[in-house]
Formats: sequence, C-alpha cells, structure tokens
Amino acid sequence: FMAIPTTAGTGSEVTRNAVLGSKDAKAKASLRSPHMLPRVALVDPDLLTGAPAAVLASSGMDALSQLIEPFLSARANPLTDALAREGLRRSARSLRRAVLDGPDAPAREDLALASLFGGLCLANAGLGAVHGFAAPLGGMFDAPHGAVCAALLPAVLDVNLRALRARAPTHPSLPRVQELAVLLTGRADARAEDAVTWVDELRAALGVPGLGRYGLTEAQVPGLVAKAKEASSMKANPLVLTDAELAEIASRAL
Repeated sequence: FMAIPTTAGTGSEVTRNAVLGSKDAKAKASLRSPHMLPRVALVDPDLLTGAPAAVLASSGMDALSQLIEPFLSARANPLTDALAREGLRRSARSLRRAVLDGPDAPAREDLALASLFGGLCLANAGLGAVHGFAAPLGGMFDAPHGAVCAALLPAVLDVNLRALRARAPTHPSLPRVQELAVLLTGRADARAEDAVTWVDELRAALGVPGLGRYGLTEAQVPGLVAKAKEASSMKANPLVLTDAELAEIASRAL
C-alpha cells in the first residue's frame, strides 16, 4: 500500500507503527508489524495548503518531539542523528511562522521534511518520556496527540537535563541537550537550559494549552505515572526517571 500524509506530524508513512484506541477502555495500544510499513511514502508539502492553524501547531509539535527525543535517546545512532539535526533546523525556522502567518511553500517543505525525518528517527532510535506519557494520556482524554506532546516537552527536557547532571554527568546525551539548544535557537553560545526555554515559548506562542485543559487533575498524576512507566517509549529515555521526577513532569504539564 501507499501512504500519503496530509498533515506534517506523525511520520507514520515511514514506520511500521499504528495505534488502536478504545474510548470505552480509555486506552491506546501501539501496534507494530512489517506488514504496516508502506511500500511507497508519497510526501507532498502542498497537501498542507489550507490546513487549520491548530492542526499545523499540534502536528508540528508532534514532529518536533519526534526529532528531539530520538536525538537524546539512549538508542541514538549516526543515521538518526543526521536526520534529526536537519529536521530540527527546519522545524525551528518554520513551525512558528507557518502557524501564525500561514504556511508558504518553503515552510510547507520544511514541515513535511521535519515530519518525515521524525518518523524515520523514532522508528530507528526510539522516543522517550514525552511519548511515554502521551500513550496513556491519549487513552484517558480526547486530546490531540501533538498538543499533549507539546504540553509535556518543556518539563521533560528540564527534568531529564537535571537528572543527567545529577546522576549521569558523563552520559553522552548530556552534551546533546546543549547542541539541541544551538539547533533550536540558532545561537552558537546557547546553553542547555535555552532549549527548555525555547520549546516552552514556542508552545505558548502557538497557543497549545496545558493538560488541565483536557481534564487531567493533580489527583490523577500518581495513576498516570504508573501507566507511563510501563509505556514502551519510556525505555528509550536517556535514563530511568524516578517516580518523583515523573510526577513533577506531569504536574508541570497541567
């Protein structure tokens, strides 16, 4: 079969992944099979013409998350690194402009390629805590997946950065956070913390709300943490986060 994406977010046209959702069970399950890998992926940026701003924002933040997490992943590798770096540059320069001003041809191309590269990256290097939380949240609430990722991403970056510095100062992912900041901000002197600030400011500029808007409450955080710990995406996070760190992420994303 042939896959032709009409949004720029999931990158699923180049993965063997699909998601089965049950509203009755309030659960989502990830399915994987080589039979779900398209024979042809036809990625046409012009199919983004006329996409609503909210769709561009949500899908674009999903793509951004799927470039950042594989780049910092415990399973990062040279192939996905190259794709992630290029995708991050394209997303950083075009996502805000496309949502706020409308996607012109260069922005459409950047967003389409960022999504495509994100799909290739996640399929070959895994994801992390953002998608570890997004899996159970997608079943619990009727919320756009990319918006959920956007709400979680700043806190996940910040908590991972702090945990790496405290418990794994020689971890190869630690200098990558600083490189991520350079890629996102375009400043050679950017510090690792600037990546957190940049992502949070982008989320706010695009009008993506916190998870409380979709119904998550502080009382539900412990149960959410228990579910997120079991998600397959959590296994590729740079290091294992404690329950307290996971709870902090969820609370800060409200």
